Amino acid sequence: MTKAIMNWSGGKDSAFALWQLLQAGDYQIETLLTTLNAANRRISMHGVPEHLLDAQAKQLGLPQTKLYLPEESSMGDYEQRMANTLEPLVAAGVTHAIFGDIFLEDLRKWRETQLASKNLTGVFPLWRIPSRQLLDEFWAAGFSTIVVSVNSQYLDESFCGRILDQSFVDDLPQNVDPCGENGEFHTFVYQAPYFAEPISVQVVGTVTKTYSFKTATGEQVTSTYYFADLQLN
Repeated sequence: MTKAIMNWSGGKDSAFALWQLLQAGDYQIETLLTTLNAANRRISMHGVPEHLLDAQAKQLGLPQTKLYLPEESSMGDYEQRMANTLEPLVAAGVTHAIFGDIFLEDLRKWRETQLASKNLTGVFPLWRIPSRQLLDEFWAAGFSTIVVSVNSQYLDESFCGRILDQSFVDDLPQNVDPCGENGEFHTFVYQAPYFAEPISVQVVGTVTKTYSFKTATGEQVTSTYYFADLQLN
């Protein structure tokens, strides 16, 4: 089978994309590739501690490749570190990289450009499937997930730490995508049809963090996020 990397965030989209590929049986997943904050050992943008990422990998029975990024990391630094991480995987015969993106055209184009420079091809199993349809299929397949990161531009703190179920979706403002595809929220999958058993977790608190950064156009932006402090039971 074709050798591939699964870009794994621990959240619902990467988890469901992997499920779709495993069902089809066309790819051999060589490793789960995850980016983490080097300082706090948490999944980038999600804030999930490394030991919960390891718990998912154990349930899946798949090897892991971890890219640790410093707290202050430029795009150039990220791209170089990613290139260094991918190099031995490509040398070992990996030809494809799988992502859980749904409809962000710019992001997909950027990924494909970066991958092409490493002789890799992007695979997007969830591409253009309507968000609501995806959620219905996700639930029907037996997945369960908890919201672990919330962008305060879209949602208040009360959404953080909730189970992503029908009640959660019903409470979302109209401008928020049900899958959080625009970065409104991120999730952690604790139950999946390919897990031998659910990962028992609990929210022990909520952490608020504010970040300042420059956009590609040079605009200074400040964003506040709420993170669920998630731990194993």
